[in-house]
Amino acid sequence: MEKVCVIGAGPSGITAIKNLLDEGLDVIAYDYNQDVGGNWIFSEKESHSSVFETTHIISSKTHSQYQDFTFDDFEPGIPDYPSHDQLRRYFQAYARQFDLYRVIQFDTLVKHCQLRDDQQWEVTTVQNGEEHREGFTQLVVCNGHHWKPRHPKYPGEFTGELLHSHQYKKATPFADKRVLVIGGGNSACDVAVETSRVSKKTAISWRRGYRIVPKFLFGQPTDVVANRMSWLPSKIKYIMSGITVKLVTGSNKLYGLQKPKHAVGATHPVVNDELLYKLRHGKVFPKVDIERFDGLKVIFKDGTEEEFDTVIACTGFILAHPFFDKDFIDYSVGDVPLYLKMLLPKITILYVVVLFQPLGCIWPGSELQSKIMAREIAGKWKRPSNIKALCEREVTNPHIKQIKTPRHTITVDQAKFVRQLKRYLPKDWVRKEPVNAPVTA
Repeated sequence: MEKVCVIGAGPSGITAIKNLLDEGLDVIAYDYNQDVGGNWIFSEKESHSSVFETTHIISSKTHSQYQDFTFDDFEPGIPDYPSHDQLRRYFQAYARQFDLYRVIQFDTLVKHCQLRDDQQWEVTTVQNGEEHREGFTQLVVCNGHHWKPRHPKYPGEFTGELLHSHQYKKATPFADKRVLVIGGGNSACDVAVETSRVSKKTAISWRRGYRIVPKFLFGQPTDVVANRMSWLPSKIKYIMSGITVKLVTGSNKLYGLQKPKHAVGATHPVVNDELLYKLRHGKVFPKVDIERFDGLKVIFKDGTEEEFDTVIACTGFILAHPFFDKDFIDYSVGDVPLYLKMLLPKITILYVVVLFQPLGCIWPGSELQSKIMAREIAGKWKRPSNIKALCEREVTNPHIKQIKTPRHTITVDQAKFVRQLKRYLPKDWVRKEPVNAPVTA
């Protein structure tokens, strides 16, 4: 009889658990948190990688929900861009709706996973200081990829406060400080905007130009507008998207920002029009890449220099699976050859769900991955026989060609990825019956 272990009860872990239970499978899930929600459980504890105090989602609710349990099922009237607390409650309502709590062990660290000679998994966990070992026929990894900080390296030494965004929780500790934020991604722009409300001065350092995408176009969430072009060839779609955004926001030069040299889609979209507002109101100051540190002084590549009290590096995260031996699986450097961003070329009893980064929201894709995974374990679906070649093709033929950085090794075009996954599911996979929404505590 199949006995499945799921690592993680965040947004992707819970949909994996739900779909495994739908197939009548025996499931045990382990999670380090005290409740369902993963990074969306706000905590000021540094050990827990969580959202910021003011975080709202950057994809709209329309394209950020489970098909089996929509935002309307949860709480009609949720805004276009829900807050982190609304999302936490949504995920926990999902877990209650489908009775997932009964199979999840919280406050549990997965210490090691070993594939035994008999092709069974031995999973070692730690709970309340005690180690436990248990055997499983299948292993589903949903530990996410936003928890192990990637720290930048620059010549010299900064003698002020040097933090990673993993450590940033809220703006108040930076009141009256001179703050430099490193990075051009969504976290960096959020940190710059929020600290600028209380800091003595906030600057943001970019090593390259990025395109800033507004949250609304023509009165609609931007991804809703973009989705209407999803039927177009990718190249044309991204060109049209770039033209539309530039017409709305204007050139980066108007804001003192570097001009992007890469094609539209070659980096992850930065959805934060409030940064543009702050730049034009003199609350955030743009800087180029850093040359070196010298005490409190930061020397930039354009020859300018300035002193700061705090530097916050929003430089991303490392793909890490610390419960595997490094000679078994290590995706921290190089390519990630997984078919459907989930299936390994040789090991058929291991699924790495949610190891992708969409140009959009991740949860609809992980829900579809989970349905395929659960169906295969239940014997209702068989993976292609040329799986090794398909895994290699994932690397050599990406949905979109992006710049060569560690952050961009697992990117997918959301609309294209969803269509790809749906091909392996029955046409009636979408829930049709109504859901009686639970009380949203």
